[in-house]
Amino acid sequence: MFDHRRLGRELDLFDTDPLIGAGLPFWLPDGAVVRQSLEDFVRTLERRAGYRHVYSPVLGKRELYELSGHWAHYRDDMFPPLSMGEDDQLVLRPSLCPHHAVMFRSRPHSYRELPLRMAELGGMYRSERSGVLGGLSRVRAIQLNDAHIFCTLDQVAEEARGALELIAVAYRAMGLVPSRYRLSLPGPGGKYVARPELWERATALLEQVLEELGVPYEEGVGEAAFYGPKIDVQVVDAAGRESTLSTVQVDFHQPEQFDLHYIGPDGARHRPVMVHRAIIGSVERAVAQLIEQHGGAFPAWLAPVQLALLPLGSDQDGAAHELAARCLELDLRAEVLAADRGSLGARIRDARLVPYQLVLGPREIADDTLAVRLRDGRRLDPQPAGEVLARIGKQVRAHSVELW
Repeated sequence: MFDHRRLGRELDLFDTDPLIGAGLPFWLPDGAVVRQSLEDFVRTLERRAGYRHVYSPVLGKRELYELSGHWAHYRDDMFPPLSMGEDDQLVLRPSLCPHHAVMFRSRPHSYRELPLRMAELGGMYRSERSGVLGGLSRVRAIQLNDAHIFCTLDQVAEEARGALELIAVAYRAMGLVPSRYRLSLPGPGGKYVARPELWERATALLEQVLEELGVPYEEGVGEAAFYGPKIDVQVVDAAGRESTLSTVQVDFHQPEQFDLHYIGPDGARHRPVMVHRAIIGSVERAVAQLIEQHGGAFPAWLAPVQLALLPLGSDQDGAAHELAARCLELDLRAEVLAADRGSLGARIRDARLVPYQLVLGPREIADDTLAVRLRDGRRLDPQPAGEVLARIGKQVRAHSVELW
């Protein structure tokens, strides 16, 4: 595996600057393409799975986090409140769940609406110590792929199972393999909500889901969220450090704290259960893992440049630019490496991380064909240009890790 901090800068994906601050990376154009492609993929995956997307502010009143329990159990990882006047303090949010709970509470709900799946790609902030910050994997400003499912107790297992299945789909598309699954449980100390009966119910539900799916897992005592147990999908970076990328959590606590309810078939008020889930979790950490896993040779659907167009000589430069325009119409990202940028061999080496290298000589232009070189070293016989672009477009839309 590769160190994403070094490679991310070499490939002009992201960088940091002391003037902006530690743990606050900025995304350069190629990195922004990777991030946007990943975010678009996740949104589409969620939409097809029945999620509705929302937006919520990155600030909230201190009272919001006192009610949710974050202030009591998580304050050391939060930035200090911003004073807006007497008895009015705003906090940069450390998570999205309190906002989503308030959003659910803002409208009446019937049992017919459940499960209600609320998703957001939103910003949140952690007051990480300078010594633990690094590249994209540990940052202070996080873009979180988050969702909260409000459901009945009978629906919890199915929703948790569905979330794990979505995670598996996403990992296949990204070419990632989890190092292990961890059932994260509470440990000693006072950082957890003291409701043992709720912990037991939630833990039993997650154990049931893992066993039904046949997923091997290990227990992690002391790794739970302060409000409930969780299934964590673990990955390992280039230095051998393990971290959580995806998670599924069952929460009985916050629905009580926010007095959430829905009207059941009996006409009475009932308390929903809140299932927290993140398919890729922190976008920053996900991209860090992708850089390290693929060494910058991303799956075609994520690659900043998907097609390198290589005219044999300057006489073919014009045709290469016309082909680039055809690619743009097909929503494919192409770049012309013109003949004045060096020999064909040198340009092929420069484009070694690009999934598809298309060589254009006089014969290809005359016949409207393309000689395709794949990133893995395969060379394909010349084929009609339209067929080549259609085939590449199909692979990209399928979010496939296979090139051809």
